[in-house]
Amino acid sequence: MEHLDQPYKYAVHHSEEEGKKTRRMIWNMFFVLLTITTIEVTLGIMWKDFGINWHFVKLTFIVMTIAKAYFIVAYYMHLKHEKSALQNTIILPYTLLALYLAYMVLTEGVFVDYINHLF
Repeated sequence: MEHLDQPYKYAVHHSEEEGKKTRRMIWNMFFVLLTITTIEVTLGIMWKDFGINWHFVKLTFIVMTIAKAYFIVAYYMHLKHEKSALQNTIILPYTLLALYLAYMVLTEGVFVDYINHLF
């Protein structure tokens, strides 16, 4: 039982104060994500009752989804505290992929609309 005699070797260099700050940050991010998700679900269910334009609802969903993705990657995956070179190495390919997929969707949508008007 050699491991029982030593304190947890990975937590020895962390203070209780740092642990409290980390737990507070995790809970704060949880409530931020919960709030954004609640707004999205409420808006998705009741957008007609609120008299909101569907295009505005879709734009709101896109913005909120990007915000949630940022919070998850930055805080839960700890990317916010990394050096900018590592951040760019991870974020840039996904950004380029998202832009490429948006380009493909828009191009195909215009093409389908063009074909539908021909026939």
